[in-house]
Amino acid sequence: MGELSMEPTEGAGAGPERLRVFLVDDHAMFRAGVRAELGAHVEVVGEASTVAEAVTRIAAVQPDVVLLDVHMPDGGGRAVLDAMRRTHPQVKFLALSVSDAAEDVIGLIRAGARGYVTKTISPDELAAAIRRVADGDAVFSPRLAGFVLDAFAARPDAPVADPELDQLTNREREVLRLLARGYAYKEIAKELYISIKTVETHVSNVLRKLQMSNRYELSRWAADRRLV
Repeated sequence: MGELSMEPTEGAGAGPERLRVFLVDDHAMFRAGVRAELGAHVEVVGEASTVAEAVTRIAAVQPDVVLLDVHMPDGGGRAVLDAMRRTHPQVKFLALSVSDAAEDVIGLIRAGARGYVTKTISPDELAAAIRRVADGDAVFSPRLAGFVLDAFAARPDAPVADPELDQLTNREREVLRLLARGYAYKEIAKELYISIKTVETHVSNVLRKLQMSNRYELSRWAADRRLV
């Protein structure tokens, strides 16, 4: 993610200039890691692991920037954005996700996020991205920015919707995407912090919902929809 590199903001870690940041992610270990890495740059004023917690706590603390995971139970980052943008328009959202799929990027930006970066970003780059979002800029890596530009230039009013894809849960989409990229079940489990048995269950559910019989059919289906 070197394309986001920039010089550190002077005084970013000092006194009243520190930005107030809220973390939304359903993985406690990831939240702890982000909190530790960003401690020198920003003030982390809260965190949440579910949509309901996020909506309540963000409204209470009103941070400058929310780091928002895309795929969580109960609607994920999109549900948080939908709930908050009308009542707290001053709060800015930066999506931080393992996913770099076009439909995830476009969906979150349409919902009101000011930027989208993946979890491979370095701590310094993430701190710089937070600062830029707080200042009113939009922040993407070049590849993700291309998705947004293509979507809004070619089809500005088109909904990002797919009836077949919509029947899958957010977690099933994550598993499908990694499976289509050639990940083994063990690798998917490690990437998503779930058990191999849970991966197998998600794959079975996806096969059933899409009426397919094997991972090769799923991979072709995912490639046709540019999910990989």
